[in-house]
Amino acid sequence: MFRALRFLAFLAILIAAVLWLTDSPGMIRAEWRGYQIETSAALMIAVVALLMGASALFYRGWIFLRRAPGTIATAWRERRRRRGYEALTRGMVAVAAGDPAEAKKHSKRAEVLLNEPPLTMLLSAQAAQLGGDDKAAEAFFKAMSERPETAFLGLRGLLSQALAKGDRDRALDLARRAYRLRPASEWVATTLFDLQAQSGLWLDASVTNDELGRRKLVDRATAERRKGVLAFEQARRAHADGDPAAEFKYLRRAHDLAPDLVPAAARLAHLLAADGKDRRAAGLIEKAWMTAPHPDLAREYLIARRADDALAAVKAMEKLARTNPDHPESHLALARAAADAALWGEARKNLEQVLDAADHDGYAGRALRLLAAVEDGEAEDPARAREWLLRAATAGPDNAWVCAHCGNAAPEWTVTCSNCGQFDGYSWRTPPHAGLHGGALEGRADVVADGGTARLPAPEGKGST
Repeated sequence: MFRALRFLAFLAILIAAVLWLTDSPGMIRAEWRGYQIETSAALMIAVVALLMGASALFYRGWIFLRRAPGTIATAWRERRRRRGYEALTRGMVAVAAGDPAEAKKHSKRAEVLLNEPPLTMLLSAQAAQLGGDDKAAEAFFKAMSERPETAFLGLRGLLSQALAKGDRDRALDLARRAYRLRPASEWVATTLFDLQAQSGLWLDASVTNDELGRRKLVDRATAERRKGVLAFEQARRAHADGDPAAEFKYLRRAHDLAPDLVPAAARLAHLLAADGKDRRAAGLIEKAWMTAPHPDLAREYLIARRADDALAAVKAMEKLARTNPDHPESHLALARAAADAALWGEARKNLEQVLDAADHDGYAGRALRLLAAVEDGEAEDPARAREWLLRAATAGPDNAWVCAHCGNAAPEWTVTCSNCGQFDGYSWRTPPHAGLHGGALEGRADVVADGGTARLPAPEGKGST
């Protein structure tokens, strides 16, 4: 609309000028070197206007011809670049779709059309990786790691390859290099922390964990928990090195930061009791029992309470159970102590409470085996004892240390999962499958296996079945 109005305005001005010239006749005379030119003013103005127009057209044409080679070359390069990016896009789509042949074809086309190695090398590396050509992928990733603009991507690709091959030393070195380039990358920092933990580099892992917390790449609770777990591992190392003072220092730190870490609480209580600090050891276990009851804590509690006879053990377990009276582990601890003291009725009452509970999975097998021991101890109905043992064989697995990441179950707590390497992944609960992960119980002669169902042994002590 605006352009139309502008054109009409220009046309009106032109018509007005023509009318003005028509209404204002005049003559123009020019004489030069014997030549005379006479014409009207209107014609002279028209001729000058035409000459100006022709000059402008000639100038534009000359500029066009002068710029034509560059314009054509630019258009050709732009078309080539556009086709290259189309090939790059299709290659990325092929990688995402899992089509190695298509990805490789488009990566080669992109290399030819684009003079941008960072982009094409990444696609080529991914295409080679997808096609199973690890050597070619590694070559591309190495080339990328040597260029400043793609160094991080190259190191990440090499790191992923090293992790896939299980080459922990090389992966650790690459993770350190990548971390120096991008310390704010959550993936790199977490991978570096996991590798340091798997390599037993507890001090390095502590530094990395502090950085993760400072940069808010992990929440504060997670960072504090990790500090506690790492302190416990440092305590274990101090114990292996024969440094009891350092072990005790690290155990206190571990328990303060991770009070529900059962192995740390049990070991600290053991050292306190050995040092004659029975009340502190018992109080520590009572506090831990409120949130994380475990058979190891019950055994250490008997030591802390100096329960040298069966009746003293019953009284000690009654006191411990009062801190978490409804938990199945409390009933099992009471039942075992009562059975050891030949208090068959008390033992049976607590075991029935375990079996009647809605959440008795993981505890039923131990309860049934203890019931069999009670029946055997009373010596009144041997057939009934065999019946409890048969039921125990099909009751499902006992609680174990189960990895939250892969479901692997292990008889003892370790800082990293023996199957997937997850840091602090174990928790005391019912395994997600009836049989423990292959190799988890290797070398354990005390494992009870009834009816093909693998389970951990019942708590050690008198009356074990």
